[in-house]
Amino acid sequence: MRFVYVMDPMDRVAADKDTTFAFLRAAQARGHVALHCEPRDLYAKGGDVYARTRTLTVMPVAPYAMFGATENVRLADVDAVLVRKDPPFDALYLYATHLLELARGKTVIINDPRGLRDSNEKLYALHFAQWMPRTLVSSSEEQLLDFLKNEIGGHGVVKPLDLAGGSGVMMLAPGDKNTKSILGLLTGDGQRLVMLQEFLPGVVQGDKRVLLLDGQILGAINRVPRSDDLRSNIHVGGSVEPCEVTDRERAMVADMAPRLVRDGLVFVGLDVIAGKLTEVNVTSPTGIQQLSAHRNRDVAEDVVVWLERAATKLVGLRGSMHKNAL
Repeated sequence: MRFVYVMDPMDRVAADKDTTFAFLRAAQARGHVALHCEPRDLYAKGGDVYARTRTLTVMPVAPYAMFGATENVRLADVDAVLVRKDPPFDALYLYATHLLELARGKTVIINDPRGLRDSNEKLYALHFAQWMPRTLVSSSEEQLLDFLKNEIGGHGVVKPLDLAGGSGVMMLAPGDKNTKSILGLLTGDGQRLVMLQEFLPGVVQGDKRVLLLDGQILGAINRVPRSDDLRSNIHVGGSVEPCEVTDRERAMVADMAPRLVRDGLVFVGLDVIAGKLTEVNVTSPTGIQQLSAHRNRDVAEDVVVWLERAATKLVGLRGSMHKNAL
């Protein structure tokens, strides 16, 4: 099969950590062809979406990736498209989702461009508020301060809505004279929405990443922050430990899965602290290489097998529709 990867340049991809590299490696091992492109390489013509691509081969040693022939491809003619561009969700990303929507139903796309466009990774979690810590989204400094003081006891975590990877996340504490300045900075003096959540002391034991495939649990890793940092993201120094999925987390996933599947969010990473849902990662969830290391098997292969089955099913549906039309 031929898979198009809409992603970052390969020099930004860490071969030993990046989930997209794991997908490339697993698909290649099963005989599939990888076609690499960036969002800027997408284009539309005559109602179809195309991509300027290069064939890509990955290797276990440096330089880890090698490009081959250049090819302009109609996305409806490939077997699957994996949208793996890291945040931020900027104007180019938005336009890419609009272009990719021209291929919906014509090929397998994960994650669905409409689902990506509708699912801010912090705000989407609000659809499952019963599983979240106490949360307020507002641009009002007065409202944020009142919530911080009177509803969550003065301890909170404030997050920009348009950043990722822990960027801009700050902890607020009682008596901190920087609190008003932090809120003013992140809200742009009341011009930008932010998310304020109660501080969960359990974060020192780790921020769990639960990986889902088509609404089913692939597994989980526990990311533990450094002693001098609030954030547990791997790229800012968080360490990774093996862990199991709890009964509460399984109940959470069961509750969330129908909506995730309906929205076309096939490969998803849930961030969970002390049993509370904090974010739903859909643009480019990571963690599969670390999960694979703990499981002693390549979990990325599960995703590739899912793609193979979905692509085969889509071809069968097309054939049935064509036969009925005749």
